[in-house]
Amino acid sequence: APVGSQYCVCKVELSVSGQNLLDRDVTSKSDPFCVLFTEMDGRWMEYDRTETAINNLNPAFSKKFVLDYHFEEVQKLKFALFDQDKSSMQLEEHDFLGQFSCSLGTIVSSKKITRPLLLMNDKPAGKGLITIAAQELSDNRVITLSLAGRKLDKKDLFGKSDPFLEFYKPGDDGKWMLVHRTEVIKYTLDPVWKPFTVPLVSLCDGDMEKPIQVMCYDYDNDGGHDFIGEFQTSVSQMCEARDGVPREFECINPKKQKKKKNYKNSGVIILRSCKITRDYSFLDYILGGCQLMFTVGIDFTASNGNPLDPSSLHYINPMGTNEYLSAIWAVGQIIQDYDSDKMFPALGFGAQLPPDWKVSHEFAINFNPTNPFCSGVDGIAQAYSACLPHIRFYGPTNFSPIVNHVARFAAQATQQQTATQYFILLIITDGVISDMEETRHAVVQASKLPMSIIIVGVGNADFAAMEFLDGDSRMLRSHTGEEAARDIVQFVPFREFRNAAKETLAKAVLAELPQQVVQYFKHKNLPPTNSEPA
Repeated sequence: APVGSQYCVCKVELSVSGQNLLDRDVTSKSDPFCVLFTEMDGRWMEYDRTETAINNLNPAFSKKFVLDYHFEEVQKLKFALFDQDKSSMQLEEHDFLGQFSCSLGTIVSSKKITRPLLLMNDKPAGKGLITIAAQELSDNRVITLSLAGRKLDKKDLFGKSDPFLEFYKPGDDGKWMLVHRTEVIKYTLDPVWKPFTVPLVSLCDGDMEKPIQVMCYDYDNDGGHDFIGEFQTSVSQMCEARDGVPREFECINPKKQKKKKNYKNSGVIILRSCKITRDYSFLDYILGGCQLMFTVGIDFTASNGNPLDPSSLHYINPMGTNEYLSAIWAVGQIIQDYDSDKMFPALGFGAQLPPDWKVSHEFAINFNPTNPFCSGVDGIAQAYSACLPHIRFYGPTNFSPIVNHVARFAAQATQQQTATQYFILLIITDGVISDMEETRHAVVQASKLPMSIIIVGVGNADFAAMEFLDGDSRMLRSHTGEEAARDIVQFVPFREFRNAAKETLAKAVLAELPQQVVQYFKHKNLPPTNSEPA
């Protein structure tokens, strides 16, 4: 499985308010507070609670709930409102005003939701409503600096200096803390350093006025670098440098300044340009309204075995499941939170269809070609089970028709030139691809579109060809030699997860997706649709 750092972990802040809450007090209005529960191993655990609003049926709580957001997990939340009766911490001592449960994904994909509050018996709690708004907490600004030097002091006896710069910010302990070191430019007193980009939080903790110390040294191989000079500035000062209007800083060596009467400086550092931009995260795009459009492609080739035979990969066991359904559930239950209409096309390939028993490599499993959509993951599972008795498993295993099918929709979405839709194709297959050349070509073309492909291999076949499509080790090329614009295929063999918790499969399968979404929209210079400028 990929290393943890690949997962999209951001901090989300949830603001809660209530409207028309039940009035439990005889003499005055209720004194509500809100408790957030998170689910741990199937049990609700109290996570945090807000302050109490006094005598108020429409409270807006000032205390926020801060949570780690993990895209590849279903994070179940429950918000419960109580009327404070006593100063007790025990919840049973207070009157219950209603509750609401959902996943964190539901909240972030809508950015803000208002829902009715329910009593313990799932009846409405009067006209009570709860509103929850999500915001990403991280500061996603980055700063790009382009610097040069002029007439720096010569430190080497036989040549010029080899200058480099170091940037420091004040640490918590009051000492200067190194933030960035430029590369060394050899044999020059007028260096031009490559532009570099650092997160604003790293450079100044996001505080534009915080002092920044810049030190200039002459590089020595033995590590005893010679000090040339220094200056102090801040990001707000550096921002005065715009393209074409550089900002200059005198590089001062305090020892020389003390000794020499007519000392001016040890050279000048020129800040040629300073730009602050936003480095958008996956969550920024989701909060900006980007929808994940989910399509499933299911392999109905003969190698799967007769679905009535318990050894078949399509055999539905007495528990009502098989590896195909498990894969649909694992991926679908995460992604369905990020699609507002929750209508998903489900396609089959490699089967003969009634009435004329022609082989099809992209048919709607609900047998409705003009409307192949299923309602939610449940709808996909129902359509899948219902179609099994009506088709004949056949072959070959052609992937390219389904890849091209989704790519056509992704290509249409690019005409809007906004970060509003990203397409995910889940292909579940038992094995070897028959149309490898066409599939390679289709994937290379799809890599230029807002689209990712997840392949789950079921059964015990040799999946070497799938590993080849998943360009983790090297970029995929089509048969004409064209290289994929980016890696968009994630392959996972189901057999590695047969005995693991079902969440484990979702994590492995969806690990690379947030990065693929961000990479695509960044490459196209598309910000989230309702983002603020830096």
